[in-house]
Amino acid sequence: MSDLDLPKPQHFDFSQIEFIKSSPSLAQSPEDVGIEVAFVGRSNAGKSSAINAIAGRANLARTSKTPGRTQLINFFKIDEHRRLVDLPGYGYAKVPQRVQKQLEEMLTTYLSQRHCLQGLMLLMDIRHPLMPQDKQLIHFANDCELPIHVLLTKCDKLKRGASQNTLIQTRHTLSAYPRVSVQTFSALHRFGLEEVHQKLDDWFNFDDGIGASNRNFS
Repeated sequence: MSDLDLPKPQHFDFSQIEFIKSSPSLAQSPEDVGIEVAFVGRSNAGKSSAINAIAGRANLARTSKTPGRTQLINFFKIDEHRRLVDLPGYGYAKVPQRVQKQLEEMLTTYLSQRHCLQGLMLLMDIRHPLMPQDKQLIHFANDCELPIHVLLTKCDKLKRGASQNTLIQTRHTLSAYPRVSVQTFSALHRFGLEEVHQKLDDWFNFDDGIGASNRNFS
C-alpha cells in the first residue's frame, strides 16, 4: 500500500501503540515511509511521560528522573503506516560534550532529512519555557518547514493564573511562527490530553495527494 492509500480514520486508538525499536542513528531507523510525529525537548521535559499519557499506559515509554538518559531514537507504532518518535533530550550539562554533540547531530539529521516526519511535539517545562536551545530548535524546525505543537508540561506545578499567563506570553513570543501552536499540559493529571489527541489526529490524517509530507526537500 502506498502513502496515497493510507486509511484515514477520524480518530486513532492510541491505546494500541506498540514499541518498535531504539535506533542509534537515522540509518538504523525504520523505513522512511508513512507518517511520523516526533516528541522533542530538553532533558527531563516529560517526553516519555507524555507518550505514556497519550497511550493511557504507565510503562510504554521508559521514564527516568535522571536527565539525559534517553540517547537513542525510540519508535512506537500506532498502525502499519503511522509512528510516534521519542527523540533524545538536549541541554543536559552533565552529558559529556562528545555525547552531546553526537545527540545534536542525530537530532538535526532526523529533523532535516526524515521525509515522513509530519510534525513536532515540542515539550517545555512550563516553569522554564523558551530556553535558548528551545528557541534554536524552533528556528531550525521552521527552516525545515515543520509544524510544531508546543506542550508546556507540568502545568500542575503552577497555580492556574500563573499557568495561563505563561501560556499567553509563550503564544505571544512565538506568534511570528505561523506553524507553531501552544497549549498547557500535565501528564500526571492528564490535563490537555484531548487537545493533544486532536492535534495528532490532524497530523496523522494528513494527505495532500502526493504522500505523507508537506515539506519541500528540494
